[in-house]
Amino acid sequence: MQWTDDALVLRVGKFREADLWVRLLARERGLVTAFAFGGSRSRRRFTGCLDVFNRIRASAAYSRDGRFLNLQEATLLAGPERLRRDWRRQGMAANCVRFLEAMGVPPDNAGASYALMHGMLELLENEESVPAVMPVLFRFRLAAEQGYAPELGICARCGKPLSGEKEAHFLVSEGAACCPSCRRSGDMSLSLGQEALDVLGKVKEYSPQSWGRLNPSPEGARQAARLIDAFVRYHLGLEWANGRFKAM
Repeated sequence: MQWTDDALVLRVGKFREADLWVRLLARERGLVTAFAFGGSRSRRRFTGCLDVFNRIRASAAYSRDGRFLNLQEATLLAGPERLRRDWRRQGMAANCVRFLEAMGVPPDNAGASYALMHGMLELLENEESVPAVMPVLFRFRLAAEQGYAPELGICARCGKPLSGEKEAHFLVSEGAACCPSCRRSGDMSLSLGQEALDVLGKVKEYSPQSWGRLNPSPEGARQAARLIDAFVRYHLGLEWANGRFKAM
């Protein structure tokens, strides 16, 4: 079977002198790994295409037994410039890629995951200043796209809207928020100010290209990041260790 699709190059490695393996996030097929035979030398089929974080138009076909995917040719659609020069931004992008790989991309979520990763790369390429919290916000949005992110707009216990509250509480074990009146003494919870709630609400609603305008205060960013890390550990079972996300 042969297909052609837009894809983001997430990782590239050598497996023989002139051959490469390429991890792609394809718009219609999600995460795939393909072999690019002659990929490190071919000037006709892969010229300037197979660099990490490039956006390409890829044509691929499965081997006769269906076990391997061969990348036949690719056309460069766009490639970052600032991201290639800035190691800090590259680290942020790589962190997002590792979380994407750990979560996986279900077939019915391929388009949304592609748009999210593409938007994150655009943010890292174009924003003059990128707060360190951005990869953490990416985790929250990816979890939301796959139906995991908690509802933070209302109290999970009384149904009261939290938009008018100066403070709310994230119930870690329940994966939900509650108002101050509904918090119990034995709850394992994290305090949230209105700024953190607003930031997380906008992350769920808007594309990453607009996240640069959020500009949270250090405390607002800290509260949002603490909630996301706790949610990812407790409910998704993932924790960052030794350069990748591992199942706990």
